[in-house]
Amino acid sequence: MIAVPDPAAAVTTRKHHVIQGEHAVSNEPGLLFTTVLGSCVSACLHDPERRVGGMNHFLLANGADGERVTEDLMRYGAYAMEVLINDLMQRGARRECLEAKIFGGAKMIDGLHDVGAANAVFARRFLADEGIPIISASLGGRQARRVEFWPATGRARQREVESATPLREVRQPAVAIGNDVEFF
Repeated sequence: MIAVPDPAAAVTTRKHHVIQGEHAVSNEPGLLFTTVLGSCVSACLHDPERRVGGMNHFLLANGADGERVTEDLMRYGAYAMEVLINDLMQRGARRECLEAKIFGGAKMIDGLHDVGAANAVFARRFLADEGIPIISASLGGRQARRVEFWPATGRARQREVESATPLREVRQPAVAIGNDVEFF
């Protein structure tokens, strides 16, 4: 049997990890954006005509009732979505051509408010209100996800993060690797 390469597959020449409260936009053909999500949500937006895309990673749909949202605005969905859309348009994307793929929103810890569900509801409502079609979504559940997104092609891939033990709060120091920080 002869293996035929997937024509939609992009040759990855460089990776950029998008962490909580960040976003990234590019039209670079070999660039791959990655992130790991639990209750957070990531929107991957792409303009197929202009071949430009972007990814964000927000922690909360919005501030709690009465909470002043003044610090770390990128951690809130409304701000993170607006910044992503504006940066895509600065790179030449046309708003009416944008398509969305959304991920995350898991319920990670029992007994706490379901932040993931609130994030997922927010993301769907925001995109509907903005007229941006969701062409793919993987929201909810109880499993963390690793998401990969090629911004120039709009291709996205998700892998569930395996967990051998029930999820619980773990307090361990971060392990620095070069300029990256990974939490275990």
